[in-house]
Amino acid sequence: LFSACAPTLFQVPQHDSFRIQACSSLRAVRVSSASQHSPAMASEPPAKKKCLGVDCDNDAGSLQCPTCLKLGVKDSFFCSQDCFKKSWGTHKSMHKTQSNILHHIMAPKAISPDPATGYYNPFPSFPFAGPLRPVYPLSEHRTLPKTIPHPVWWQDGNPRYSRSLTNRNKIEILDAEGQEAMRKSCRLAREVLDIAAAAAKPGVSTDYIDEIVHQACIDRNSYPSPLNYNHFPKSCCTSVNEVICHGIPDQRLLLDGDILNIDISIYHEGFHADLNETYYIGDKAKADPENVRVVEAARECLEEAIKAVKPGVLIREFGNIIEKHAKKKDCSVIRTYCGHGINRLFHCAPNVPHYAKNKAVGECKPGMTFTIEPMIALGKYRDITWPDNWTSTTIDGKRTAQFEHTLLVTEDGVEILTARQENSPGGPVAMPGSETANGEAAATAST
Repeated sequence: LFSACAPTLFQVPQHDSFRIQACSSLRAVRVSSASQHSPAMASEPPAKKKCLGVDCDNDAGSLQCPTCLKLGVKDSFFCSQDCFKKSWGTHKSMHKTQSNILHHIMAPKAISPDPATGYYNPFPSFPFAGPLRPVYPLSEHRTLPKTIPHPVWWQDGNPRYSRSLTNRNKIEILDAEGQEAMRKSCRLAREVLDIAAAAAKPGVSTDYIDEIVHQACIDRNSYPSPLNYNHFPKSCCTSVNEVICHGIPDQRLLLDGDILNIDISIYHEGFHADLNETYYIGDKAKADPENVRVVEAARECLEEAIKAVKPGVLIREFGNIIEKHAKKKDCSVIRTYCGHGINRLFHCAPNVPHYAKNKAVGECKPGMTFTIEPMIALGKYRDITWPDNWTSTTIDGKRTAQFEHTLLVTEDGVEILTARQENSPGGPVAMPGSETANGEAAATAST
């Protein structure tokens, strides 16, 4: 659901034959001579073939997307590297579709469902970084009454308005009416998250939490924004333990000792809201010092960043604040995903990186609405993605936590539109063994 960097285009040779091997990084490909064309090799673009860039009418050159080459996709040509980078947010969605096709063709033949439950791991050959495994089958696709306004992607999965170059790079300043609409949407989103969090207990499946979220959205005449966004199959994200973000709700039962992030986004009367929190599942989770260290570090990183929000503050400064605090807690900051603008569009400018020395552009201005949502890890900051093309986990399998708020920049500071309420579940927990540790935090969370 968040933006990522575009790789570098590969120039298709005019006369020689080459073998193409994808690097571990998306940013480059290695090229070596070969006597024959590889099956993944793309032919030179036909004469006057149009560039695939968004809003581009130029003829295509000989530059092709390296990820498409890896997947065996032909004819994905662009006129220039710059055009490719500008179109990356749109173009990369086709990789998910193609990757899913390849997975079904090349999937392991032996998937063994549990004879008692019928549940199974759909990716038995995948080298998981940690102990968590997906538990399939997923429940059926959930629907909403047609009377509830739906976003543009509800049917085909394509958030086309968010992807246009004009909308993606424009920072919208909301007037008083727009700000009030955002307040309402965010208040409802907070209600949905609190309902979901109250159900998060040992023995409950994340699919059941998704069912609760879906119904809570319907009850509030709202659409769950993640549902079918770029073909995401569920109404919320549930990320357990080493899962950084975009966990797909499934049949796995929560265990005493887990930590669970619930990410809620809703679309209400034309405006989106977005927030998430990480929760301790059972008493064992609160008694684990490593759980508490990473969860409270993530909570505090968000709080520290929010304190700095006011007109004139550079967007890039939030990453400096977050990484400085994370390092104090001996934690790392995930760099792949970032916060984002949000209003009538689910994701738009500005991008809000959470790591230090980033190159984010822009500054805070009254009327802006955006999210800050740091993802903090106990180990390395690098991530890997499961074959479902959504679930992102730490590369070393160590645990991670995240917190998110939607914020409104005011004339003299900031308003937390998704702020916690007095009765909101969760909240800070003291480090086990400290003087205030009693299974609950010494103070009530303010965010």
